[in-house]
Amino acid sequence: MRFVHIADVHLGAKPDAGPLYSKMRPRELWESFEQVLRVCEEEKTDLLLIAGDLFHRQPLVRELKEAGYLFSELTHTKVVLIAGNHDYIGKDSNYRTFSWSDNVYPLFGRKMQCADFPELQTAVYGLSYHEREISRPLYDGIRAPGRRRHEILLAHGGDEKHIPFDRRLMEKAGFDYVALGHIHKPQVLKEDQIIYSGALEPVDKNDTGWHGYVKGEITDQGVRTQWIPCASREYIHLQIPVSCQDTTGSLKKKIYEQISEYGNENIYKIILNGKRDQNVSLDTERMTGDENIQEILDETSPAYDFEKLYTENEDTILGRYIGRFRGCREGSVEYRALCEGVEALLNCRQ
Repeated sequence: MRFVHIADVHLGAKPDAGPLYSKMRPRELWESFEQVLRVCEEEKTDLLLIAGDLFHRQPLVRELKEAGYLFSELTHTKVVLIAGNHDYIGKDSNYRTFSWSDNVYPLFGRKMQCADFPELQTAVYGLSYHEREISRPLYDGIRAPGRRRHEILLAHGGDEKHIPFDRRLMEKAGFDYVALGHIHKPQVLKEDQIIYSGALEPVDKNDTGWHGYVKGEITDQGVRTQWIPCASREYIHLQIPVSCQDTTGSLKKKIYEQISEYGNENIYKIILNGKRDQNVSLDTERMTGDENIQEILDETSPAYDFEKLYTENEDTILGRYIGRFRGCREGSVEYRALCEGVEALLNCRQ
């Protein structure tokens, strides 16, 4: 029995994607979703498992119709899905009244439900969110009932506000495979058995790293899985080292070279760190150029010789200010205050 496991597709989201891709990103979420469905169709995948948050919020009727049509075009694959904390089954949720095609099996109950596929010798179990947060460990007491030869659990959560669970109990629950959702970065809790597929596409600037889905097969020998990357682009945080020789222009060149190395299609957050010349003022707006940069954080500090400044200005406001911070650790909040205060006092003097 062959399956594909996806989660956290977040259709309908509008990810913050910088100046180049902001208008494209909502469409790219749908395109990656459609790409997975094409794989299912071409490879005649038996089951598509969706472990929650297919939509970013309560789905609109037109969004459900789009997804429903795409599912209905699958000629071999059966779709099993649960609702997560983002697309939970609210009292007015369109999930409650929408009619899916015959190959779609929503497990939308508050309690564990089953989608039974005797022709695949497989049963899939799951429950759905009916509120944004569930702090009860609903999965800790469940066991595979033994209804079919192969049994799969769809589960969404894993933190204290979203169905926390004990990993050891999950391992002992007896399921051939546990398809997890909610954590956006792919994670393997138990090889080939308990897996977070991760989000198909990153939807937040801190959602760094690769994204994709799980392709799996259950045979008499057990379960084998493969993680497949599919995201159009990544969020990447780039640390750019700054020296006393750097200027706005030289740093702009460094940023351009780094982005060329990592890929121009990606979305970047730039962090400048290190010691800059005390007489250089960095203009981060000039550094962006045409690259897709969401933000540039200047975490540099001027390369002052504080001991020399203190000795030369011991009886002045500048010297007394430096004296209050003597011994503070470089990189600390106090050190940052020391640098900013000294810079302000020197500017006033000039």
